[in-house]
Amino acid sequence: MASEIKDISLAESGMRKIEWVRRNCPLLTMLTEEFARTKPFAGQKIALSVHLEAKTAYLCLTLAAGGAEMYVTGSNPLSTQDDVAAALVSQGLEVHAKYNVTPEEYDAHIRAVLSCGPNIIIDDGGDLVHMMHTQMQDLIPGVIGGCEETTTGIIRLEALNREGKLRFPMVRVNNAMMKHLFDNRYGTGQSVWDGINRTTNLIVAGKTVVVAGYGWCGRGVAMRAKALGARVIITEIDPVKAIEAVMDGYDVMPMAQAARLGDFFVTVTGCNKVIDEEDFSNMKDGAICCNAGHFDCEVDIAWLREHAIQTQAMRDNIVGYQLPDGKWIYILGEGRLVNLACGDGHPAEIMDMSFAVQALCAKYLVEHKGQFDSMLMDVPAQVDMEIARKKLAFLGKEIDTLTEEQERYMNESGL
Repeated sequence: MASEIKDISLAESGMRKIEWVRRNCPLLTMLTEEFARTKPFAGQKIALSVHLEAKTAYLCLTLAAGGAEMYVTGSNPLSTQDDVAAALVSQGLEVHAKYNVTPEEYDAHIRAVLSCGPNIIIDDGGDLVHMMHTQMQDLIPGVIGGCEETTTGIIRLEALNREGKLRFPMVRVNNAMMKHLFDNRYGTGQSVWDGINRTTNLIVAGKTVVVAGYGWCGRGVAMRAKALGARVIITEIDPVKAIEAVMDGYDVMPMAQAARLGDFFVTVTGCNKVIDEEDFSNMKDGAICCNAGHFDCEVDIAWLREHAIQTQAMRDNIVGYQLPDGKWIYILGEGRLVNLACGDGHPAEIMDMSFAVQALCAKYLVEHKGQFDSMLMDVPAQVDMEIARKKLAFLGKEIDTLTEEQERYMNESGL
């Protein structure tokens, strides 16, 4: 099947972006060189659905260097960069992705990459796995396993597994320490505010920021908002996380109360209708809402579209909705991932770690084909530690090691 992209003539621009990533991703560069020698994916087809920008492209080229036949699409209609998609096609990969596709086109692209009959699936949000299980079940016997990049996808996998319906092994890449501790916190924290700031061109200092959800992503968003000079309010459903937010110096309250106070609202929950009709009615005139969770259901934009008396494009990636009482609510990036719909996603150095986890987990699946006791697995500890040690070395840092005496002290009961 031929690739479906916007314009192959954009490839040169995409390759420049990928080259910049290469210069700032030493782990992936190391793996590219290693895989080129060892060919761990020789004879394997990999279907990948991840936000299609330069860091993802470099992961694809790393896997291709290892002998994989790559079939690539995006995982969000607004996160594909057309020049990066063109660059991958210029390097011989099959790509089905365009910026700002319709829901029908998005599904067609998912179907197209699965039509290769993949042996490995690399997913971000669970759309590949979902279509495979619901519409393309005849291809399941050929799947060795797959890797899931994000919290939302893992939630979907865990539901599938609880119901006994998950039919091939999946690795919870997001649960790896070298993924969520850095990607979710530092990556999301920086990239969300990159997207908000470049899109709105408004100051954050002195404003009130409401962050819905205090998981690792919420922690990162709140931390960066505080550093920019904002007053930060956290909304939560988990009492333990709420206490943690209080101890970290933030206000905690229900969304119905926070809605009256916020200037910026950022949802990072993985749930739907986190900001709804009641919250919109309580907001200030000019409140700005955006989402950093995977799907565009956290902010109830459907209600806004139905009830607004006027809708207006204010700037690129900002749509204003005027409510019957006259006030305006502004939505960034159509309520999709603000860091990708309105920016370039996480910093390269962060994705270097996350995508190194992806690459090594894909290799682990191939090497251990048919040996898995569970359909849903965590990243092997040795993968996490190997990436951490190599990353420290690239950072020019050293750490202590236990002496033999300390090893005995730590591992013997003394009885």
